[in-house]
Amino acid sequence: MVMMALEFLTGWRLLAATPADDALAGFFQRHLDASFAMRPMDATRLGDHRFDAFLDDLSVDAQARWIAYLGKTLEQLPQQVDFARLSRDGQVDFEILRDDLTTSLWLAENAKPLEEDPRVYNEYINDSVYLLLSQSTLPAATNVANAVARMAQIPRVIAAARSQLKAPPRVHTETAIRQNRGAIAFFEKDLLDLAGSESAAERLRAAAKPVVEALKSYQQFLEADLLPRAHGEWRLGREKFARKLELVLNAGLTADAVLADAETEFARVERDLYVIARQVWGRHFPGQALPADDEEGRRDTVARVLAAVSKEHGTAATLTADVRNSVAAIKSFIAERDILRLPDPDRCEIIEMPEFQRGNSTAYMNSPPPLDPKATGFYAVSPPPKDWDEGRVQSYLEEYNRHMLQILTIHEAYPGHYVQLEYANRHPSLIRKVLGSGVYIEGWAVYTEQTMLDQGYGGGDPSLRLMQLKFYLRAVANAILDHRMHGTGMTDDEAMDLLVRRSFQSEGEARLKVIRAKQSSTQLSTYFVGRMAHYRLRQAVQRELGSKFELGRYHEAVLAPGSVPVKYLAELVRTRLAQPR
Repeated sequence: MVMMALEFLTGWRLLAATPADDALAGFFQRHLDASFAMRPMDATRLGDHRFDAFLDDLSVDAQARWIAYLGKTLEQLPQQVDFARLSRDGQVDFEILRDDLTTSLWLAENAKPLEEDPRVYNEYINDSVYLLLSQSTLPAATNVANAVARMAQIPRVIAAARSQLKAPPRVHTETAIRQNRGAIAFFEKDLLDLAGSESAAERLRAAAKPVVEALKSYQQFLEADLLPRAHGEWRLGREKFARKLELVLNAGLTADAVLADAETEFARVERDLYVIARQVWGRHFPGQALPADDEEGRRDTVARVLAAVSKEHGTAATLTADVRNSVAAIKSFIAERDILRLPDPDRCEIIEMPEFQRGNSTAYMNSPPPLDPKATGFYAVSPPPKDWDEGRVQSYLEEYNRHMLQILTIHEAYPGHYVQLEYANRHPSLIRKVLGSGVYIEGWAVYTEQTMLDQGYGGGDPSLRLMQLKFYLRAVANAILDHRMHGTGMTDDEAMDLLVRRSFQSEGEARLKVIRAKQSSTQLSTYFVGRMAHYRLRQAVQRELGSKFELGRYHEAVLAPGSVPVKYLAELVRTRLAQPR
């Protein structure tokens, strides 16, 4: 078994740092200082606790100042840092920073979330306090004091929401209403569970009382005032979606190229699903003839086998415990087969997702932030909401059956998000640690799902392979859904057909995905684009190295450069492979 500490295994070296590299590092640090002062919540999320007692100014004037600041910083970057004199690593970092500033400026000028998305305010209300008490490594008394200071500013956030929200999309508003109910419950009860001592609980209880009153009033505003006028357009439109995708993904691909690639891959995965389903048909339907080998029959075969496998599930009460129970076997397999070397110490804690964070996903990984890397990471799993009826709960549990939960854990934690982000947090470049690529991050997690099974995890269980393929088909469908809903006018019915009939998702899961597609343009494409980049690079390098290829060494070479845009990955991985493991 390979169980070396991560601190000794990344092995990445910045090559031949120059005075220009030092100038770039200084420029970025000044940029962080200035931007964090304007946006304290960004600082907290990234693990910089200097501004934990403050909340962002969400006024119109503050937004204008932010746009002016981004434009000025983008202009100053090439003036203060000589690109030609940077090391190659420095040039990559320069371009990452330049592209991030360009994207942030475009988003600030072309999106108006404080007018159009009430969910944004919920993040300032909830996460501003929750992150301090659940993840910060500052002394408990300091975190409580900062939480109390922030709670005193929450009425200002609510006032900004009341004054600035105009006619947001209905789907955004409905989610904000549900999340605000969770926020009320958090400040009434869950907050006190994080206190750590009775005296701290008393301070938090006193500070939370006016917050709860303000949130209850805000709930009435959301339901009675905002919802009736929530008729805004959620679609970006073809041109804006294409531009946003190119900027946000930063993968060197156009929106049309991503769509064409996804549709080709979708057909391939459909075929693979049928091959596996046909092989196990007799196990689940003994004595019944395999459906006809035509398009309808193949889809029927896959759907019926998947439905049979999905019956193997736990209960709503045991969902989080079932995830915990799968972790030990997954980690042992990774170590025994040298998939890569695991982080030591392990800072990943599996929790039940807080109520106020539910509504968009079944699970998420909140890894230790890059500027506070010794904090705890949370792999959060969402049980079905308490107000769901029995049929909806049953559908949810079948969707996240015991096989699917293992794939989910591979994706979110081992060797997916948690492991990858632990590696990224140890890269020496502050730019790479702070400005991680979502395409790289999500793509790595999807890539690991197939890789684990290809290397033998699960002992060749076809049920597990079926769920892996179904989960991957969801990632491919995400990219198609993302493009079609924002760029071609796909209707809800057409989206449901893609997700339920062709992608074999439950109706409840599919409806949540349609809502998410309306609320998160371009993000749903990151999984597929990133996975294809990781998978294709692996094939290319393995062909080049032949018998000298070592999977664990390769994976560590992929993780060593940090969460870089995938367009740099081939160059950086080959550079790392030229060094000792």
